[in-house]
Amino acid sequence: MKKNKKNINPIWGSNFNKLSNPLLEKINSSIDFDKRLALQDIKVSEVHSLMLKNKKIISLTEYKSITKGLKKIKNLIINNKFVFKRSHEDIHMNIEMELHNLIGDAAEKLHTARSRNDQVVTDFKLWVIEAIKELSQKITNLQKTIINKSGLHINTIFPGYTHLQSAQIVSFAHHLMAYYEMLKRDKDRFLKSIDRINECPLGSAALAGTSFDIDRVFTSKKLGFKKPTSNSMDSVSDRDFALEFLSNVAICGSHLSRISEDITIWTNDQFKFVTLSDDFSTGSSIMPQKKNPDSAELIRGKMGRFSGNLISLLSIVKGLPLTYSKDLQEDKEPVFDSYDNLITSIDVIDGIFKGLKINKEKMKNACNNSNLMATDLADWLVMNYKISFRKAYKMIAKLVKIADKKNCQINDLTDIELNIIGNDSGLKIKKFLKIDNSINLKKSLGSTSPKEIRKAIASAKKDLN
Repeated sequence: MKKNKKNINPIWGSNFNKLSNPLLEKINSSIDFDKRLALQDIKVSEVHSLMLKNKKIISLTEYKSITKGLKKIKNLIINNKFVFKRSHEDIHMNIEMELHNLIGDAAEKLHTARSRNDQVVTDFKLWVIEAIKELSQKITNLQKTIINKSGLHINTIFPGYTHLQSAQIVSFAHHLMAYYEMLKRDKDRFLKSIDRINECPLGSAALAGTSFDIDRVFTSKKLGFKKPTSNSMDSVSDRDFALEFLSNVAICGSHLSRISEDITIWTNDQFKFVTLSDDFSTGSSIMPQKKNPDSAELIRGKMGRFSGNLISLLSIVKGLPLTYSKDLQEDKEPVFDSYDNLITSIDVIDGIFKGLKINKEKMKNACNNSNLMATDLADWLVMNYKISFRKAYKMIAKLVKIADKKNCQINDLTDIELNIIGNDSGLKIKKFLKIDNSINLKKSLGSTSPKEIRKAIASAKKDLN
């Protein structure tokens, strides 16, 4: 059969006789999303061409022509004037075909000693590293906001919960600084993952390496990587870095979701511990009295996307034979989506905290209910009367039962009812049961005492400087 030149794909179709089915073109093209790798692709091509010139694989004239053309394309991309074409499939070929339009046959030398397989994973790694740095800065900004809010509420007493049941009195600042610690771990995970990403796949070519005498150490260093990857087959098929990124996003997203859950609960009419600023709230189309915490709820809902994107990529790679398969084209959309939504979520949480109005009186009133000093009193009995904690626990449990029958709190009981040890212990217990004193009683490292919170805030500020 005689080949129809019009039907030949300009990228890979020289051995084909028939034009691609439009459905194949639709599913095969990735330019709609991998155009986000444009600047990374330009950077990789610039460094690759420099290495080819240094190794005398291409001439100085060809190198200068390629560099000049790439610079023009870069400017078009930055200024949103570059026309991305689905017919050219992906970002790599869109740039290469435009380069050919600009400089002619010299553009065909650029793909020497590389493949789209090693090219795309190099681009993608560079993008992920940049994304991690941006996320880390966003997390830092949120941490600073939390620190500032905490500094204003060191002595604001707040009901701490276990099982979403009132448990013990804490400082509101202590609760907020728990969020700081979550975010600290998130940022640490992101930044430490760079160490594992920091190996350059460029030069692995399709899967077996190349016969050309290239300098992979040079390209690695020039692109900012620590070193080249060690196995060309693993290099082109590895997506661990994308999986780890999605995992870290999901963990961070789970923390933001927990924060959002707290905020949603606190704004509820049954609590009214906090009030959201109007610019991070919504109303109802039929209930004019409503002020809804949609900003927090939407972030809580994002967790479905974060976990879904992680599972999506895990499912893609779990059964792939070595080395590259086209399935891996599905790696970028979940990563881009998770990144975009996490960036937005962090910014929204930051805005929520900055505008959050704290209702100290409501928090204090909540601490007056549910016998939140029961554990404090048990500890006090152990320290002052040298009895075992289990014995003290049982004594306090009896007091709680008496208070429940009288529909009051243990601190509302009479001196006589509180005289559980004898020797006027009731008077001493009555004096002890002041909720304002609760947080000041704590002495352990990392506790809710104002002294420990000030130390934690000072340490956090030092870490962020």
